[in-house]
Parts: sequence; C-alpha cells; structure tokens
Amino acid sequence: MAYKVMGIAAGRKNGNSEILLKEALTVCEAQGAEVTMINLRGFHILDCSGCTACTKAMSQGKHIGCTLDGKDDKKKIMDVMLNQDAVIFSVPTYDLMPASAYLTFAHRSLSYETSFLETIGAIEHRDRVAGLISVGGSTRAWQSMALEGLQATMFTTDMKVVDMLLATRVPAPAQCLLDDKLMARARALGEHIMQAVATPAADRKWLGEEDMGWCPNCHSNALVLGEMQWDGLHYPIECQVCGAGGTLEKTEDGKWKFVIQKDGLLKDRTTVEGRAKHLEEIAQTQGGFFSDPEKIKLVQERKAAYAQKTFKGID
Repeated sequence: MAYKVMGIAAGRKNGNSEILLKEALTVCEAQGAEVTMINLRGFHILDCSGCTACTKAMSQGKHIGCTLDGKDDKKKIMDVMLNQDAVIFSVPTYDLMPASAYLTFAHRSLSYETSFLETIGAIEHRDRVAGLISVGGSTRAWQSMALEGLQATMFTTDMKVVDMLLATRVPAPAQCLLDDKLMARARALGEHIMQAVATPAADRKWLGEEDMGWCPNCHSNALVLGEMQWDGLHYPIECQVCGAGGTLEKTEDGKWKFVIQKDGLLKDRTTVEGRAKHLEEIAQTQGGFFSDPEKIKLVQERKAAYAQKTFKGID
C-alpha cells in the first residue's frame, strides 16, 4: 500500500512556498507516494473564538470537538490531514514568523489534540512525520521565529519533524527557481520524508542537518531563560520549542552548546508523554476553576464592571 503524503502551503499561488513544496512532493510521488496538496489560501478558515469549550471538556475527560466545526473548512482539512503518513508544510515568513493564513489554521487544532483523544480512546494512534519549509526574503535575521513557529504547531497533532528548510533571500515570486542549491535542498527534504515513513516509528530520527539549531532534541534555534513552572520544575535554560531543559556549556574550541540535563526531557513537547504533563496542568488550572462554584461566582461578580466599561471605538 502506498504511503500517503500531504503538502500544505500558505503562500501565493505559484509563489516560492508552493514551488518548493511541489519540488519536495514530486520526489515523494516519484517514489510511489499517494500525494495530496492544498493551499490554505483557497479555503475558508475561521479564527479560534477562544470559547474554551474544547479545553474545558478535556479537563473533564471528554471530547466535544470544535464549536466551529461545520462553519468553515477546518474539519474537512483535518479529516484528510490526520489520515496521512507524512505532511510537508511550506509557509512564507511575515514579520519574523509564519504567515497568519497558516497560524489561523494551526491555532484551531487544539480540539484535535491527538494525545488526549488517544488517551480517552476517541481515536487510534497513528505515527506521522512532518517536513517544514519557511520562505522569506531575508536571512535568518529576519526569519528568526519562522521555523520555530511552525515547529510549535506540530505538537497538537503529534507530527514528528524529521527535516526543516529555511529558504532565505527569495523575496520575489518564484525567485527560488534561480537557486539550484535551494531547489536541490527541497528535493532532499522530500527524500527524507520518504526515508522516514519507510522506517519503523520507533527508529525514526532527525534527517536534516545534524548541527542545525541550538537544541539537540528538536533542532530549534531558540533558547530562553527558564522560570519556575506550575509544578515547581525549573531549568536554568529551556528550548522554547520542545521545552527541553539544561544549561549552556563552553566547548574546548570556545563555542557554546546547549546541554540537556538528566531530567531535561520530562516535559518534552515532541512526545505524547511530555504533552500529557501539560494536560495535567490544564486539568489542575482550568479544571480546578470550573469545578469550583465559588471561584466562578466571584469571577462573574468582578467581571461585571469590565463588561459595563466602554471606550470610544472606530466607526
């Protein structure tokens, strides 16, 4: 049976994002994959309303779906996407981060939190891999949160990222076609996707550049100073993407590296077990609120003053 590979773009039609995605998907198709491709700009996706219905239900061990299901195309896309063996996302970079067309889609995925749905038996486990492509007109200096922003949206639907490509200095539509190395790198990403899906899930690993990024766990290039977490856990330094914790150490050649400490992957967001720790936090913070009538009553009383307060708006 052929592997299923889906491509999801979020840039202009026939632009750099689409072209690089098609270059990678063509490799997958040539190796026998059943390929599907969409561009999110051709679909109607509503913003998350922040109703918290999905997380409230999760805190109670229930699944109710998204309140916006049936009102736009999100569920139609997810029904296909979650039935894939691999997905390649290709998104332009705006203001250092992924374009809003993609983020609007991704931020609606909380009601599809696969680790939770698997835990309660609502869906069967399926191993998926992902490849990420960020495309911008500048170097990493002006795309500093692009790949990391895409990475952060992979956890909810349990996508194991096996390769990432940052396409730089291609500001004009289709300008990537002038960069033979970039096009070859897109093909390599397609090769890595097919290599990953053909590998048993337990043996799948990172296939991109070995020295990419600060974090040896997820290969992001973003670290932050650690702060005390809800359960008292504290790391001096954290990867802001996967949550790995550790310290910075100087190597013999005078360079710095991020070293993950012994318990540094306790809350690794790239694993079901690590994300389950966050579900515990949701159960305590949100579940604790909704199960306490006194807290709900107090909030309603205090909220009244803010509901009544108005300021001049814009006509």
